[in-house]
Amino acid sequence: MDYYFQSKKNELKFHKKRLTQDQASLLESSFNINNKLDPNRKSQLAQELGLPPRKVAIWYQNKRARRKNESLEVDHKTLQLRLENLLADNERLQSEVDRLKKELHKAEEMLLLSMNNKNTHYSSLSSQLSSPCDEVGSSTLAHHGSKNHLEKEFFACFDIRGEGQFATTNDQEFFSPSLS
Repeated sequence: MDYYFQSKKNELKFHKKRLTQDQASLLESSFNINNKLDPNRKSQLAQELGLPPRKVAIWYQNKRARRKNESLEVDHKTLQLRLENLLADNERLQSEVDRLKKELHKAEEMLLLSMNNKNTHYSSLSSQLSSPCDEVGSSTLAHHGSKNHLEKEFFACFDIRGEGQFATTNDQEFFSPSLS
């Protein structure tokens, strides 16, 4: 039985004939002109090359498949490079976000500290204003120069960002937050 399978294997083996350099270059130049093979062109090439028309057709089919695979490999490499660049950009942006979050956290802490200091300032100012407010010649008013000066100080303590400004409307000064 082994002899039977061994002889069948040997019958199936055949020697593949390679194309000569001239045959391959003629097929390549013909393929570069038109990668589809019509029946007339197939017969003409088969006669010029001394090959069966079926072999010419198979060469064309294989060449198209190889070219498609090469194209896919190039596309894959291009996409791989784009992915690597996007991942690097994503990492850079993520570190930037982390840095900005830290800055925001520091700014919030400074803001809270500033608000606490201004609230302390407001408390001392309100205690200064509570008793001498009814007095006409108050030493606090005389010391700061005017009632308007006290209003500015009073409203300045609420300027959390430190970006407020005073505006005059109808001869009254009041605090108006500036928009950045």
